[in-house]
Amino acid sequence: METILEIKNLTKYYGKVKGVENLSLSLNRGEIFGFIGPNGAGKSTTIRSVMNLINKDSGSVLFCGKELTRDDVEAKSRIGYLPSEVFLYDDLTVKGIFDHHESFYRRFERAAKQEATATPANGAAPAGTPAKPALSIHEKRQDLVARLKLDESRKIEDLSLGNLKKVGIVLALMHNPELIIMDEPTSGLDPIMQNVFYELLREERERGNTVFYSTHILSEVSKICDRVGIIRNGELIKAGPVDEISDRQLTFVTITSDEVDAIVAALNEKTGEATPTQAPAKEPGIKVISREGDTARFANNLPDDELIKKLAQFRIRKILIEEATLEEMFMHYYEEGQDD
Repeated sequence: METILEIKNLTKYYGKVKGVENLSLSLNRGEIFGFIGPNGAGKSTTIRSVMNLINKDSGSVLFCGKELTRDDVEAKSRIGYLPSEVFLYDDLTVKGIFDHHESFYRRFERAAKQEATATPANGAAPAGTPAKPALSIHEKRQDLVARLKLDESRKIEDLSLGNLKKVGIVLALMHNPELIIMDEPTSGLDPIMQNVFYELLREERERGNTVFYSTHILSEVSKICDRVGIIRNGELIKAGPVDEISDRQLTFVTITSDEVDAIVAALNEKTGEATPTQAPAKEPGIKVISREGDTARFANNLPDDELIKKLAQFRIRKILIEEATLEEMFMHYYEEGQDD
């Protein structure tokens, strides 16, 4: 599998405050890679360092095996970028912004067409060559505008947050980039537009393009990402396929029962946890979070069927099972790391 983006030992400090430290990860061609973490974890610092919008202290960033530098215009013409906040010229119309953006990439589009016509004698494309874009830049722009329901006649200053984000999405995708880097891309989008956006990213993956998708919303990752990296306090603490991460996703269970003492004792006995204050066991188990009267709440990473079997022997008046928040899941992985 071909690596399109490789980050090696990236470190960035803001004075004495750590942004990221010794962060390394690789993205493969034709995948959607989710980069998740709570606000302030180092996601935007990583992305801005990759894009050379800020100077890194150390480390390297390779795009298609070549060091990505600030002045490498050709390489950056093959990258699409959506920042977490979109700032554009307020007095221009949406059409004016798109016309301006499109003009930057016309010469690269012509060069790509010329290169595409110069195929080898056997007619085969070189190994690792991304799929040929189905649309020209202008055609892609028109398609995106229609699907995102944008009015090109409106001025930037008159746009809502959601419409401004949609303009940013078009700017990131219209020139058919091989690598698409997106920082919190769905903020401001309504649920209908979010689904349209997810479909656009799936189509980019089908074309052989790569998406580096930064978010703090876990549900987005499970919907569209192939692999995921978890960042906390500027360090990558977990990376792997989404299924692997999701299989260990925590739930929080709240139980109300006249037998709550017996339930807590039985579950702690089964998982070898003596007290509610102990860190979660690395094997599937539970950790009591709180206890009030006949109600107990605990963190659980037992498989659902096993949990139900353990609880079936008791009389339960009320049970609530909630998906852990992203930050709670991070804390779980962080505590595991401290125990190693």
